[in-house]
Amino acid sequence: MGERAGRVHRKTRETDIRVEFNLDGQGTARLQSGVPFLDHMLTLLAVHGLFDLTLEAVGDLEIDAHHTVEDIGISLGKALTQAVGERQSIRRYGEASVPMDEACARVVLDLSNRPYLVYEAPPMSSRVGSFETELMPELLRALSQHGGITLHVHVLYGSNTHHMLEAVFKALGRALDQATRLDPRRVGVPSSKGVL
Repeated sequence: MGERAGRVHRKTRETDIRVEFNLDGQGTARLQSGVPFLDHMLTLLAVHGLFDLTLEAVGDLEIDAHHTVEDIGISLGKALTQAVGERQSIRRYGEASVPMDEACARVVLDLSNRPYLVYEAPPMSSRVGSFETELMPELLRALSQHGGITLHVHVLYGSNTHHMLEAVFKALGRALDQATRLDPRRVGVPSSKGVL
């Protein structure tokens, strides 16, 4: 199948982002987004999904992190789309539940090429460090739209916002790893329609 990796450079008037995303990696993350909590979350995604992820982002953080976070989601989604190519021989579906102390999150996804996000979570603190938690669904929505993912994220319960979001990204990494794995029995795309 060759290297299953995507490389994206997205430059706008608000952000300048470079992403390299290798599906068949070792869980190595080299991240400089300018948003420390997001770097922490994306490191969890890479480590628990065994992806190699390199990210460099410069954004208009003097305003707030919204443009940077959303454009990182767009860039990650596009890199994922490149990496899975025509989506042949992949398992397509992934599911993981992950506890983090008192919190638990469940992620179920389908690399269907039909983007859709369901995000359900208990009330959270408005910030973790300097990160605005209302940006989390923005990141996930952009990833879903540009990665062609039907993505269901449920924070089942929890009281510590950091723990709840940490559980989400660990579960997302594990579910995405499942869905992108190659199935040696599969010829072509995993769809009765013959196309995704």
